[in-house]
Amino acid sequence: MGLITGLCTFLYHLPQIYKWLLKPYYITSLFMTVAFLVVRKAPGLCEHLATQREDGNSCDFDWREVEILMFLSAIVMMKNRRAITLEQHIGNVFLFSKVANVMLFFRLDIRLGILYLALCVAFVMTCKPPLYMGPEYIKYFSDKTMDEELQRDSRVTWIVEFYANWSSDCQSFAPVFADLSLKYNCPGLRFGKVDVGRYGEVSERYRVSTSPLTKQLPSLVLFQEGREVMRRPMVDNKGRAVSWTFSEENIIREFNLNELFQKSKKLNKSRGLNEEEQNSIQPEEGSNDK
Repeated sequence: MGLITGLCTFLYHLPQIYKWLLKPYYITSLFMTVAFLVVRKAPGLCEHLATQREDGNSCDFDWREVEILMFLSAIVMMKNRRAITLEQHIGNVFLFSKVANVMLFFRLDIRLGILYLALCVAFVMTCKPPLYMGPEYIKYFSDKTMDEELQRDSRVTWIVEFYANWSSDCQSFAPVFADLSLKYNCPGLRFGKVDVGRYGEVSERYRVSTSPLTKQLPSLVLFQEGREVMRRPMVDNKGRAVSWTFSEENIIREFNLNELFQKSKKLNKSRGLNEEEQNSIQPEEGSNDK
């Protein structure tokens, strides 16, 4: 049953996966993921490789290689239990596949291991995951505009994401936050983002650490009447983030988005009624003047 569910999920997301795989980052990652498999199975090359198989067949995996692959597969399955988006699932597969390839190549031939490790380092330094470019209703703040926007209208509630472009967790969370903005954004409930990796003053002012060790990125902060009401993840006495899953369901529940959205809609209706009353009063005042 689990296999059927996984297959259906894969087929449902297949168009999106196909679109991702056309990007250089994912194309390169895919080739690096299957590198050892290609080397071990390639005719004309595999015959010259070392093997510990009893039958001497160097074009097939030996027992130790199968053991390494099974161990890394178990780790991927454990990590993906906490993954939220499809990007995180694929990212975990690529990451631990590269780790497995490093181990397998070093075990096969130290020269191949050094070469593959050098390729991994070059890949990390030169090729970054593509940023989310989909639809969203999000206001991007700078260090000069953030305080002004939060204080502009005390009736507006803001949910602000503190992020950094270098953080893989922030990149994975981007489509989730964008989807929430499409569902809940209205004049009384707004969504914003600020790059604390770029604006260090903002990170200090709102006490959001950019250190990878604290795991505070991304951070979601709810502002009402220009003041912070709550944030996730919470931070302990040592300045480290308390573990929290940035799923759409958790955010809706913890931030009471449905309730906030209903209140914001009532605020919009009252604004519209006030504007209509003012518009209807103005002509009457003008007629009396005449």
